[in-house]
Amino acid sequence: MRSHNLTFVLLFISIMITGNAQDVHIAGGGTLMDWANLKFYQESNEDLKKLNDPKRVVFMGNSITQQWSVFNKDFFSNNPFVNRGIGGQTSPQMLVRFKPDVVKLNPKSVVIMAGTNDIARNSGPIAIENTAENIISMAEIATANGITVYICSTLPAIDFLWSPGLKPAAKVIKLNNILKKYCIEKGITYVDYYTSMVDSEGGFNSILPRESGLVMRGDIRNMKTIQVGEEVNLLVAKNNGQLQLIKIN
Repeated sequence: MRSHNLTFVLLFISIMITGNAQDVHIAGGGTLMDWANLKFYQESNEDLKKLNDPKRVVFMGNSITQQWSVFNKDFFSNNPFVNRGIGGQTSPQMLVRFKPDVVKLNPKSVVIMAGTNDIARNSGPIAIENTAENIISMAEIATANGITVYICSTLPAIDFLWSPGLKPAAKVIKLNNILKKYCIEKGITYVDYYTSMVDSEGGFNSILPRESGLVMRGDIRNMKTIQVGEEVNLLVAKNNGQLQLIKIN
């Protein structure tokens, strides 16, 4: 009798989980059935795979990257750039979708920016070292597939409106130090936005608060592209007036 009761309970739990899986929302718009939100770019990916572009550059990231297309639409539409940012996502989610959203698109290069939402615990507590390992794993997958890698620094933050009290400033510095060290060791380009965007307290020096989170101004989305001969380069505008030139093809 107990065996039958246990079977019934397990069956009931299974039905409840299956029936409600799509109603449980995960950071970055995922669900229990699609934790990394692989479906988000699935249709677009299929279309892009039919088009061969030897100069394609994929931008992998969170809302900072995703909203870039809203903030500066021409940056993507006028260049062979593909936006694969998903707002709210953390590095383990990006790692899961890195192959379908980056590698299988056969890009020349990938620009990776992650870490903010890990520190904000969007998908639960995670050690800084584990976040770095996830970003490094993405870089290693790209390198193994002949894709040039650009790892961006995590942007400064003194607090998060959606997850207050975590004191992220020192954690951001620690993560960036690990990423920069890795890039130096492996000969990968480290794009340092942090240094020019941090204020005296370790926060972001160009933030406008909004109820939904953080809206940036004067940030990395002001990147420009310039033509030098047959080469297209990213011209990174920095708040301190200095410029960083990154070759992308």
